[in-house]
Amino acid sequence: MTRFFSLTRLRALLTKESIQMRRDRLTFGMMLGIPLLQLMLFGFAINTDPKELPAALVAPTQDRFTRAMVSALELTGYYRFIAPDTTAAEAEVMIARGDVAFVVTVPSDFGRRIERGDGATILIEADATDPSVASGAISTLGTVAADALSREAGLNLTAPSAAPSIIVHRRYNPEGITQYNIVPGLLGVILQLTMVMMTSMALTREIERGTMENLLSMPATPLEIMLGKVVPYLVVGAVQVTVVLVAAKVIFGVPFVGSLGLLLGGIFVFVLALVILGYLISTIARTQMQAMQLTFFFFLPSLLLSGFMFPYRGMPAWAQVLGEVLPLTHFLRLIRSVMLKGADMATVAGSLGALGVFVLVLALVSLLRFRRTLD
Repeated sequence: MTRFFSLTRLRALLTKESIQMRRDRLTFGMMLGIPLLQLMLFGFAINTDPKELPAALVAPTQDRFTRAMVSALELTGYYRFIAPDTTAAEAEVMIARGDVAFVVTVPSDFGRRIERGDGATILIEADATDPSVASGAISTLGTVAADALSREAGLNLTAPSAAPSIIVHRRYNPEGITQYNIVPGLLGVILQLTMVMMTSMALTREIERGTMENLLSMPATPLEIMLGKVVPYLVVGAVQVTVVLVAAKVIFGVPFVGSLGLLLGGIFVFVLALVILGYLISTIARTQMQAMQLTFFFFLPSLLLSGFMFPYRGMPAWAQVLGEVLPLTHFLRLIRSVMLKGADMATVAGSLGALGVFVLVLALVSLLRFRRTLD
């Protein structure tokens, strides 16, 4: 019995593994942190039916009928008018920049047409780059106008000729094709997973193989070492970008209405931020397994809080704040705006600037961390 199984040997092995687990605090932390993170994000932050969506109102004559219509839209729970008195030009800039999800246009003769029973119309323009965001809000419009205005005017607006009509214009994606939203976002997701993981393992591989001493013996500065580890993966990222963009156009027919130069510039800054982030992770991790764990610990919140899988505006305020500190959030806004909306440099300057800040901060922290770790 002792030859094939021994409680003493088993107890010794269990003691050994327990000691190793206590020493590897990073892995133990991942075992507890990842399930807790998933629970918090899926339980509190994820909402597939977003409410309180920002909207702009273009109404030259804001009479009582217009106010009744706006109140009715707000009571549905889907609309929140952050710009209740704006011009058509200002509203166009806001929806192109992504500041609002809807633009509600009420013509100046709306009230007179209601009183005469001429069948007034209201135009609602929806940002349909993410079809799931607009679908819930649009589905509630069936009887909103007739009910609200009937109560306000005391008129019978149930007849088809007298009832006001709401014209919905889905901007940038009229057919509501999901691939137009998903495929550009997949470029960011693929780049983040591969770039961060491969780069994070670059330095830890040197440590595990025992070749780090040879690298440090070279007359190279921390900046030169970082660039030597980072630049090759920029080439890999360029290949992935080419494959995804060609597939998006040829296979999925995703429209490309913006500037190619602006898009490639934004992608370059995003990839640069990712490879520097991977390098930063490699200065923290001591093994390739730890580097992979830290990569997924960063990848999971990015996937859930960036607006790729679930509507960004459907998340609570605290989750949106967390999403703002993730590079993928700003990249998704940039690539969708350029590819689907034809946005110019001024429109995506905020997202591009945020990615630039990520590059500078991550590069500085990586250099400082490299010196403290390896001295």
